[in-house]
Amino acid sequence: MLIKWIRCTVVDRRGFDRAQRKWAGLLGEPGFRAQGGGWSRGRPDVVHIFNFWESRAFYDSFMARSHDRLAAAQAGTYRDIRVRLFEHCLDVKVGFSPQFTDADVVRIAHCRVREDREEHFRTTQEKVWNPAMAGSPGMVRGMMGEAPGPEFLVLSMWNSEAEHGKYRAERVERLALRAQLEADVEAIDGDVVGVEPSWVV
Repeated sequence: MLIKWIRCTVVDRRGFDRAQRKWAGLLGEPGFRAQGGGWSRGRPDVVHIFNFWESRAFYDSFMARSHDRLAAAQAGTYRDIRVRLFEHCLDVKVGFSPQFTDADVVRIAHCRVREDREEHFRTTQEKVWNPAMAGSPGMVRGMMGEAPGPEFLVLSMWNSEAEHGKYRAERVERLALRAQLEADVEAIDGDVVGVEPSWVV
C-alpha cells in the first residue's frame, strides 16, 4: 500500500475547506483506498492530508489522468506544500486499514534514520514502540511507511487527544531511551492532527 502525506500552510481557510470536500471525487478512482486529514493542533494554519492507494502504479495513473482537475479548486488557498510518498511496511496493532471515521486525532512521527541504524530502528519499532502503543487505551490503529533516505512515517490514530496526551506523558520518554531513539535518528518531526470528518473519503 502506498501512503501520500501532504502538508501545507493554508492562507484561505474557508476556500481550502470547501475545495477539500471536493476530493470526494477520488471514490471512483481505481486503486484508491481512503483519504483523511485535518488541521494541526499545534499550528492552526497547517493542514495534513493522508492518501492511501493499493499500489504506486494506481497512484501514478491517477496523477497522470485526474489529479489536476480535482486539485484546481484548491489553487490559491495554500502555500508551502510538501508531498512525501511512503510504502507501507509495518502495522501498529494488527491489520491496519485506512479508516478515519472512528479517530479524533492522528499523531505523525516523521523520522530520518541513519543508514547504519535502519535495521535497529525497524526492530525497536516492532518490539518496543508497537506493543506500547497497541496496549494504550484510546489507540485505535496505526502503521509505519518507508521511503528511500532512509525515512519513515509513523501514523497512529487515537479516539481522543486526551488519551494520546496520557500516552505521551506517561511513556514516550522512557520508551525513547529503551529504543535508543537518539542513536537511530538524524532528525524527527511530528504533529498531532485533528481529524476533519467532512474531509474523509
